[in-house]
Amino acid sequence: MSVIVETPAKKFELLPKRDTSSDGELLEISMGPQHPSTHGVFRMDVVLDGERVVKLKPVFGYLHRNHEKIGEGTSYLGSMPYTDRLDYFCSMTNNWAYALAVEKLAGLQVPERAEYLRVILAELTRLQNHASLCGFLTQDMGASGTPLMYAFREREKVLDLFEAISGARMMCNFMRFGGLRCDAPDGWLAQVKKVVDEFPAFLDEFSALLDQNEILMARTQNVGVLPRELAISAGITGPMLRATGVNYDLRKVDKYGIYDRFEFKVPLGEHGDVYDRYMMRVLEMRESVKILQQALATIPAGPIVDPKTKLRGFRPKAGEAYGRIEGPKGELGFYLISDGSPNPYRYRVRPPSFINLTILEDMCLGHTVGDIIIILGSVDIVLGEVDR
Repeated sequence: MSVIVETPAKKFELLPKRDTSSDGELLEISMGPQHPSTHGVFRMDVVLDGERVVKLKPVFGYLHRNHEKIGEGTSYLGSMPYTDRLDYFCSMTNNWAYALAVEKLAGLQVPERAEYLRVILAELTRLQNHASLCGFLTQDMGASGTPLMYAFREREKVLDLFEAISGARMMCNFMRFGGLRCDAPDGWLAQVKKVVDEFPAFLDEFSALLDQNEILMARTQNVGVLPRELAISAGITGPMLRATGVNYDLRKVDKYGIYDRFEFKVPLGEHGDVYDRYMMRVLEMRESVKILQQALATIPAGPIVDPKTKLRGFRPKAGEAYGRIEGPKGELGFYLISDGSPNPYRYRVRPPSFINLTILEDMCLGHTVGDIIIILGSVDIVLGEVDR
């Protein structure tokens, strides 16, 4: 069951929007594409009346790499390492979403142990992604860098675990159709348990530093409000959607993998502002710790790949499939059409970073230049996924 988690009471009121119908001169500026606040090679064309935003246009495409067309000219397995590059924070979950689509297409089953390891790797990915986002968000507000360094300290522990099991810290290329590339090495699960058991202490420290911090609350409460109806109609997913109070989490809705075996809550916000989006990440990390503790306690022995999987000469029968997961940033999906050849006839990505970015102007209108920096930061984008 999902629960509504009440965030601290709002102490600060939204500043009154300035009347932009006057004859005052408007200023047009471009923020980016090379700007530290834009979280990558990204540009915002902003029209200002004084300090207030009256128009904003996101401009991207600087990192377009033709990902989908490359996928249609590459074997199914050959596309797996390309998924790593979509979101370099979330290599493992990128792999999983793609593997899930191919498994549906080919009718492959995933062994129990591999399912548990997939959940463990996905929730570790959620921990390091959300921790990093909270650190970046505070840095966007002008923090000295202490919260970001705390977050990166914990992220390093997770990346060490990824390196130990896959050989790579960020571009892991670890999932395979019907399972995983290899089993966890001896002692790896014990290392994961140590990191997971210590993580709540970091969250307590982080929350004590920030959750009730007056500066953070003043900068984020009633800023960048996303109405629930707009979020739904725009296809927004993930923590951004749940911050508006919409109870939608694919781990509960689709119950893909073995998520139906674990007890965890889905935190929901009430106001849909930057503060609620920050709190969603903090609360979701606490729930990920619960999932990890349950998975580590019950993971079975056994094979880690479906014996029917034949990667050499892999040719799924003609058909189509859509595989989707609850990635750290929202719904990440892959749509594949097979014509029976070694390569997909059609390869399509549903990237949460791109879709969640489409309502940026709606959240920024009437706010100041300083506000739009943290509003963008609360969306949590990676340009490799936006541009593809």
